[in-house]
Amino acid sequence: MRHGRRAKTTALLHHSIASLPPFHPKFSFTTATKSSTDTKLATLSDLGNLLVVASIAKALSKPGGIHSLGKDGDSIQLSDAVVLQVLRRNSLDSSKKLEFFRWCSLRHNYKHSAGAYSQMLKTVCFLPHQHHDDIFDLVASMRRDGLVLDSSTFKLVLDGFIRCGKFDSALEVLDYVERDLISTSCLSPDVYSSVLIALVRKDQISIALSIFLKLLDSSSYTSGDKVVIPDAVACNELLVGLKRAGMKDEFKHVFNKLRGTKVYPLDRWGYNICIHTFGCWGDLKIALSLFKEMKEKSGAFDPDLCTYNSLIHVLCLLGKVKDSLVVWEELKASSGHEPDAFTYRILIQGCSKSYRVMDAMRIFSEMQYNGIRAETVVYNSLLDGLLKSRKLMEACNLFEKMVDDDGVRASCWTYNILIDGLYKNGRAEAAFTMFCDLKKKGNNFVDGVTYSIVILHLCRENKLEDALQLVEEMEARGFVVDLVTVTSLMIALYRRGQWDGTERLMKHIRDGNLVPILLKWKSAMESSLKSPQSKKKDFMPMFPSIKDITEILNVTNSADTQSVEDVEQIDSETDEWSSSPYMDQLANKFASDSRHSWQSFSLARGVRVMGKGDDSFDIDMVNTYLSIFLAKGKLSLACKLFEIFTDMGVDPVSYTYNSIMSSFVKKGYFKEAWGVLHTMGETFNPADVATYNVIIQGLGKMGRADLANAVLDKLIKEGGYLDVVMYNTLINALGKAGRIDEANKMFQQMKAGGINPDVVTYNTLIEVHSKAGRLKDAYKFLKMMLDAGCAPNHVTDTTLDFLGKEIEKLRYEKASIMRANTDDPS
Repeated sequence: MRHGRRAKTTALLHHSIASLPPFHPKFSFTTATKSSTDTKLATLSDLGNLLVVASIAKALSKPGGIHSLGKDGDSIQLSDAVVLQVLRRNSLDSSKKLEFFRWCSLRHNYKHSAGAYSQMLKTVCFLPHQHHDDIFDLVASMRRDGLVLDSSTFKLVLDGFIRCGKFDSALEVLDYVERDLISTSCLSPDVYSSVLIALVRKDQISIALSIFLKLLDSSSYTSGDKVVIPDAVACNELLVGLKRAGMKDEFKHVFNKLRGTKVYPLDRWGYNICIHTFGCWGDLKIALSLFKEMKEKSGAFDPDLCTYNSLIHVLCLLGKVKDSLVVWEELKASSGHEPDAFTYRILIQGCSKSYRVMDAMRIFSEMQYNGIRAETVVYNSLLDGLLKSRKLMEACNLFEKMVDDDGVRASCWTYNILIDGLYKNGRAEAAFTMFCDLKKKGNNFVDGVTYSIVILHLCRENKLEDALQLVEEMEARGFVVDLVTVTSLMIALYRRGQWDGTERLMKHIRDGNLVPILLKWKSAMESSLKSPQSKKKDFMPMFPSIKDITEILNVTNSADTQSVEDVEQIDSETDEWSSSPYMDQLANKFASDSRHSWQSFSLARGVRVMGKGDDSFDIDMVNTYLSIFLAKGKLSLACKLFEIFTDMGVDPVSYTYNSIMSSFVKKGYFKEAWGVLHTMGETFNPADVATYNVIIQGLGKMGRADLANAVLDKLIKEGGYLDVVMYNTLINALGKAGRIDEANKMFQQMKAGGINPDVVTYNTLIEVHSKAGRLKDAYKFLKMMLDAGCAPNHVTDTTLDFLGKEIEKLRYEKASIMRANTDDPS
């Protein structure tokens, strides 16, 4: 009885709902003056919608899904409110909602609204990997219905694809939707901002760049100032991503396009990014101009500590350590900021690399006085600088302070610096003992670089068998035998005259494909050298000869000194109330220089093997075989190899040019050597300390030590530094030219700069003073050498033999004079 009454009531409700008109937003309440009849109808309509939604949800929950509605489904009057309420039901999964959405699309008397599409897209975008095709179908259906996605929904679609790693799909749906942007309205910049940030952080730089450039290009179709550009955060993220990926041209392209747009949202962070990036790429002119622009805008654009840190880092990187120290003093004195741990770290690293060890230790002391704890990286930089400056005892004391007093944990890189430094300071036995002790402690204390360092020095000591045993041990420990290690072994084999000994490496290096590639490269190189070359090309000079010796001061790409008028004008433009007058002066100086701003001096010395994998394999192997041929005195073969590979498109590096130029100087081919230097400048390869060492060595052999000071001044102006080898070269060139006083002055400058003389320095001083007849001074340097604990070598023995003969000769001459005076009757 009750059941029959309930069924009758339900049928009545269905009849009343069917008789109601479809729900539409315009029928909702808009004013407080609605009639009571309309109020009752609206309430009844809402109740009816709830019943319909409940009925549809119940049907969708059944196994049959939407088909379980049967004939009742045809009698349901759909409205936008009913569809939205069904799509918002949390009890239904996305597949059931999608099934209902498609069922509604087939109804002749119903058409989905933009809100229904948005709600359906929001539902499926939570599982984009399951509904990849469904998302594209919904977007296409929406376009057929003449509807346009709103920004928030479109952002959800793109974020969904990006979240599951489907970057191509995100780009595809963006291309599909943006076709309507010109005819309708542009999407919100927030959409593109979130997409760009997500793509950059997932290392999809190329996709982010293409979206960004398309967005900028589409702005040309807009009228007025309605230009769609992502916000400052997205622009900065893209610039950072391009910088990390090393995409220089793309970075400059984006930077120039943004600068050309009046609404570019460049904030303080963006300025800091661009200053750091252009400075690291050697374009100091743009970096300083951006700093000047920040100061002119002032307010929220005032340079902060990050700006100063970026500029100090850039100046140190470009070899202008002296300028960076002045900027550091300005930072402390008048900028309103205090140096942090990063400021001290970059300054200590820059001073240590440029042999300013005294300045590095002074900054380190101030860092500790200010209560800033030094990290392992700081100690590593100091240890490296001290060992390169031949300050072995100071380095050992610092290491004890680091581990025992300060409690800083030493890393593998710390021990690598110590082992390499001990070898270079003539303590080979101590270095090998430390290496053996560290091996016993496990792989946490040694790595592949440690083995490579020891193998390199064993090969230099002609201990090839010991080096090969270490290679086997290196592989047994799971370390990769890299190109640096293989190169050291190859040079040792060729030095012994075992030209076919490369195959021996196959027995020791079992893993990886490095040796097969090397053998294939070697055979191809040998076949290229044996192939006949054009006789016309053979007789043509490879490098243009320079006849005038003074031209060597102008062959490198460096800015000439400015005139007095320019300097006075720059000084007059400097604001005396500025918080950074020296930085302003630098900015004005580079702004007034219209010449190119590429880097003319490299702080880091070029190396034979860069060890950057396949990208540098060819040039690394060219450098290796050039070293072998040049060491054997086979200049023509080395030049032929250089010509073959440059014709093949292999770009030489600074080490390549320095090796060839050094060999030309040793053979006495000075004009050709300066031609190599000229070619090096034309290829924009920056000169380093090794380049200037070769120049001064050549001038000394030509008897033109008078130009040594001019070359030295040029080096200092370009931000260069003097290492132990440079000082030894200068002392040798000045001493052999008879300029003994200048050589002694250079020796005093070396010690005042914080660099301890080595055995080569003392041998050179003893030799030049002995040959000049200044035997007392020669004996003084010998005593100074022994007091400093510098161990003599075989060159010292030869020099001392010559000194002994000169002393005996002098004694004989004095005895002859005294005997002659005694025999004189007067």
